[in-house]
Amino acid sequence: MASVVIYTRQYCGYCSAAKSLLEGKGVDYVEHDATGNSQLRAEMIEKARGKSTFPQIFINGQHVGGCDDIHALDRAGKLDLLLAA
Repeated sequence: MASVVIYTRQYCGYCSAAKSLLEGKGVDYVEHDATGNSQLRAEMIEKARGKSTFPQIFINGQHVGGCDDIHALDRAGKLDLLLAA
């Protein structure tokens, strides 16, 4: 199974939706809660090449985007391929 990292913040509906999708697929992930942590947020923005919205998701070190992006990958049948790698 792939290595999945997700940067989140508390009370974020998009973060919850992205995590629910991953959990529904049985994916274990590492969550970095950047709520009130400017250093962690800066790390996320750097890794996501300037993207600053939450969540930001990485699969096997590859930035795949946020909630809408991961759901689009799933609808296109590409998410399972990335997670299987």
